[in-house]
Amino acid sequence: MSWYIATPLILPFLTAVITFLLRRNPLGRRISCAGNLLLLIAAFILLFQVIEQGIIAGQMGGWAAPFGITLVADYLSAAMVCITAITAFAVSIYALADIGTRLEQLGYHALFNVLIGGVIGAFLTGDLFNLYVWFEVMLIASFGLLVLGGSRAQIDGGVKYVTLNLVSTILFLSGIGLLYGITGTLNLADLAIVVQDLENTGLVTVIAIIFMIAFGVKAAVFPLFFWLPASYHTPAFAVSAVFAGLLTKVGVYAMIRMFTLVFVNDVGFTHTILLWVAGFTMVTGVLGAAAQHDIRKILSFHIVSQIGYMIMGLAIMTPLAIAGAVFYLVHHILVKANLFLVAGVVNHVTGSTQLSKIGGLYKSAPLLALFFFIPAFSLAGFPPLSGFWAKYILIKAAIDVSGWVIAAVALLVGLLTIYSMTKIWAEVFWKRHPDDRQPTLDRIERGALTAYLFPIACLATMTVILGVAPDAFVVFAETAAKQLLDPSAYIATVLG
Repeated sequence: MSWYIATPLILPFLTAVITFLLRRNPLGRRISCAGNLLLLIAAFILLFQVIEQGIIAGQMGGWAAPFGITLVADYLSAAMVCITAITAFAVSIYALADIGTRLEQLGYHALFNVLIGGVIGAFLTGDLFNLYVWFEVMLIASFGLLVLGGSRAQIDGGVKYVTLNLVSTILFLSGIGLLYGITGTLNLADLAIVVQDLENTGLVTVIAIIFMIAFGVKAAVFPLFFWLPASYHTPAFAVSAVFAGLLTKVGVYAMIRMFTLVFVNDVGFTHTILLWVAGFTMVTGVLGAAAQHDIRKILSFHIVSQIGYMIMGLAIMTPLAIAGAVFYLVHHILVKANLFLVAGVVNHVTGSTQLSKIGGLYKSAPLLALFFFIPAFSLAGFPPLSGFWAKYILIKAAIDVSGWVIAAVALLVGLLTIYSMTKIWAEVFWKRHPDDRQPTLDRIERGALTAYLFPIACLATMTVILGVAPDAFVVFAETAAKQLLDPSAYIATVLG
């Protein structure tokens, strides 16, 4: 079973080594695509194994838990590995057209695959210290990708990005040290048992708040999100897409894991804070988006806004709410990565992402307009797209526990999201170009156009399928929620 878990982790780093050695050879880009295709296959094999056999754990080097390095795959982590592989493969194809020779020679493909390896490691790790290690792998690779090219805007965004994330790292390490000091273990399954027997519950709650802040920075929740819209609009569009789809979700995943498995002694206090954070994150994110006039800046603020929905599900802490958070995680990765990919094509056709400088694309590129419409209005919650069901489950979960205020906030934010998506649609596709010219996809070479549109079409199709036929994934998300809220099977599998 260990190889089923280890293979999706090994492949990105192996691909990174090969692509780094071939960074001056055009073959490197094809190796990156092939490596991510193999990762996609390995991820689906892992997912099927988890569905068939239940939770899988592997003890690296044969060291038994809680002393060794443990990798664990349950429904949630297997799904996250799978959606990460899908995103990585889509972006690797898109990068064939989006990433130029100079960035390839600077090591884009190697950094990209190291980033994917760090994300997968964070989803599969079974202990806190290795979660910190994978966070650092992600931080180093993402900073490299962010400043790759060396423009002034990239350096400025990169400094803000890395500064706040280093503060988060210090808090994370402080929390790890304190938790180890009172428990003597960092294995998550072992912590779930030991923490429940501690007498000093007040100190455990303080440590929980430290972790909440540390993961909150990674997840870009209120009021810790300002680094995200300051940096996500600066790198190459392929980089923006993978950042938007995956990086903040690792923070959300870590928060869900810790606050359903370990920090459950004082739910009335910690999860009430999370509920307030969720509400303010939704509102501030969507208001920030409404004030912007650049496509990537609008979409960056909407990352913040949508993170609030996922934290809302965790805060409510019922089986339906957790299932809604799982559903929302997968839905949001698909649509948000896709929207940034579409923004990249718009930029290549028109030369800008400023709404005032572009227009007229509906007439010359109706297919691109459709590919924008699907993820954009899924993000806003239009039926029967995936975003509708994700929002419906979370709002129903809130109403079931009489959370009328947070349900109303979620509905209001959904309406304001419609405003932002409609603004982009009207400015980019519907209105005439301000210079009265007609931008067209014909200016993109055929091979590059295929590399652009194929991943966009695939992600849009998945969004439609997830919306039109949600039943299977709803059942999957409900099973994931049951495993999270009743961790006995997780603990038994890891500790034996």
